[in-house]
Amino acid sequence: PAFALCPAPGGCGGGSAPLSWTRSISSGNSPRPPDTSLFVPVDIKTDFSEDGSVGAELTQPLDKSELLKVLNRFYKRKEIQKLASENGLDARLFHQAFISFRKYVLETETLAADLHIVLNDICCGAGHIDDIYPYFMRHAKQIFPMLDCMDDLRKISDLRVPANWYPEARSIQRKVVFHAGPTNSGKTYHAIQRYLEAKSGVYCGPLKLLAHEIFEKSNSAGVPCDLVTGEERIFVDPDGQQSGHVACTIEMCSVTTPYEVAVIDEIQMIRDPSRGWAWTRALLGLCAEEIHVCGEAAAINFVTELMYTTGEEVEVRNYERLTPFSLMDHALESLDNLQPGDCVVCFSKNDIYSISRQIEVRGLECAVIYGSLPPGTKLSQAKKFNDPSDPCKILVATDAIGMGLNLSIRRIIFNSLVKPSINEKGEKEMDTITTSQALQIAGRAGRFSSTFKEGEVTTMHRDDLPVLKEIMGRAVDPIETAGLHPTAEQIEMFAYHLPEATLSNLIDIFVSLSQVDGLYFVCNVDDFKFLADMIQHIPLNLRSRYVFCTAPINKKQPFVCTTRLLSQFARQFSRDEPLTFDWVCRHISWPPMPPKNIKDLAHLEAVHDVLDLYLWLSYRFMDMFPDANRVRDIQREMDEIIQVGVHNITRLIRASEAQSSESLPSTQLQTPPQVQRRLRGSQGRGQPPKDVSGSSTLGSRLVQEGRLTKDLLQQLRREWSEEQMHPARNEQTHSRTGGGKSRADKKKRK
Repeated sequence: PAFALCPAPGGCGGGSAPLSWTRSISSGNSPRPPDTSLFVPVDIKTDFSEDGSVGAELTQPLDKSELLKVLNRFYKRKEIQKLASENGLDARLFHQAFISFRKYVLETETLAADLHIVLNDICCGAGHIDDIYPYFMRHAKQIFPMLDCMDDLRKISDLRVPANWYPEARSIQRKVVFHAGPTNSGKTYHAIQRYLEAKSGVYCGPLKLLAHEIFEKSNSAGVPCDLVTGEERIFVDPDGQQSGHVACTIEMCSVTTPYEVAVIDEIQMIRDPSRGWAWTRALLGLCAEEIHVCGEAAAINFVTELMYTTGEEVEVRNYERLTPFSLMDHALESLDNLQPGDCVVCFSKNDIYSISRQIEVRGLECAVIYGSLPPGTKLSQAKKFNDPSDPCKILVATDAIGMGLNLSIRRIIFNSLVKPSINEKGEKEMDTITTSQALQIAGRAGRFSSTFKEGEVTTMHRDDLPVLKEIMGRAVDPIETAGLHPTAEQIEMFAYHLPEATLSNLIDIFVSLSQVDGLYFVCNVDDFKFLADMIQHIPLNLRSRYVFCTAPINKKQPFVCTTRLLSQFARQFSRDEPLTFDWVCRHISWPPMPPKNIKDLAHLEAVHDVLDLYLWLSYRFMDMFPDANRVRDIQREMDEIIQVGVHNITRLIRASEAQSSESLPSTQLQTPPQVQRRLRGSQGRGQPPKDVSGSSTLGSRLVQEGRLTKDLLQQLRREWSEEQMHPARNEQTHSRTGGGKSRADKKKRK
């Protein structure tokens, strides 16, 4: 539907739009040249022409050596190069196209009659060398099909007015309320109160934990509320009917369902290099009469500008922090100075392990929270730390505590101020934390709802304290851009024009051609491309391939990537064979043993992520992932096993330091009886129970680390046994397969 970017004078409070908005709308009108390094030539058949040998019959066979001279003169002509450039062939593409054309002309047994006649006339001096150009361009467009549809591709990848992507939202006049303030200021509380009063509403949060919290709070208040995350759907109505209210992770919000009130939490994440597109989509697309946005004051001006493009006003409500926190004038300097209620913040797992170990040496017990732990384990550790009757009074955590957990922290202690991050180009950087990050973490000290009404903040090391003071004394960088991401529909339209291109290549070309105005940027697509390349060899339709590539997979997890578990999921799916509970159990070697060292614990966390992946896919392909309920059951058991491991994390660290997976028998981990019973009960559901004799062979360790499956291990054992029984036969086999050198080397070593 047609709509005005801004209502009549007075509708936007009078005056004109901000200069930055005017500038952003007018910028980007001239399309930038495409990155031709992304254009992959398509193979074309060059065996026979449809005309047979008509050209040779009408003229005479071509002299290949004379033909080569003609083609090389054609390539060097400046006029031809200029003409090709005007038709989309830059120097790179012109060279590639010419090499392909020359090969086609010289190696094809029978050329098309018209091309044969033109080439013969040129060789005989009866034609001009420029007469080759139309045939060269015809060939170039065959191997580079994007040249013929560049205008269409540019239109598809034009991202300059994303507000128009959501006609349902544009058809209503929405009221936008910005609740601005620091952590622990009550901004989200006030937005949720309006959400609970409404006849219908949606809460959009950045984390599953936050969605769960609102889900429970809403139902406790007598307001029926459903839960929707990537891996879970809970409908409170016994018949499965949708409730008027829903709490969801922001990627899962519906932009077609009408609501009275919508709450978008942590709006400052709209500039996140990877996930910012989800906040942009929610802000522009939610069909709600009232949009309540919660976040940092640094986003106020930007959200106001963005709403000018939809003709909607923004009402700002500012909040002050409910309880104070102060920056101490001295660093901690030693873990001997730790006190109850302290939280040591680290930015790497290795630091988490090291600090935890040092705290244990001092006779103190600590809780541990970091990003890759399952939600249940995080909540368990938070509960342990918050419990006044529990001896655990110290918390060691990453910035995962920045949102989604209620913690009774008296003092935040930064162990370091340097954090690894990924920039908008997908490059890894080690940089000092931003003011926004520092305030988000520091704000966890002395919260209104916690035991400690006032908080303190300091650093572990003396040299870091003045740096922290300088960081926290700066104003938060204002938000200037919002993320966008190509949709499945846009990529499908690209694929229609470029049917031979891989999904990874389609994404590259899309981003290269995309046009955005000054308010937006295209989110980083490296993880998407990584997964696309991983499953490119598997036959899938484009929509299914796209869905697999948007799955929540951490490419740093060796269990998922090194063992190519995603590929196995996709391959089974491509065969139209359901991924059953038993199939999953075989591939994750269920049931697991309690972790005996840190590597085992990390492996269990990766397995938990694999089960998350199954559940995520089960809501997109229900028929092919039929056992979601049973997988969720074992995921809960996995969570409990991980909780046991984290509870005993200092013992696992000691075991890892001793470099022996057998230095910590599983009985030492104080596994709760109920978990032991469940593990025994699980053995009949999946793989046979693991050998608990404590074998420390290389094969056993590789299986435990997820680098080798049990089936492959058994196959290797069989082949090794056969080799020992038939050395002569296997010597011949090895010599054929390149193994002879290895055997000879072994003899030399002996």
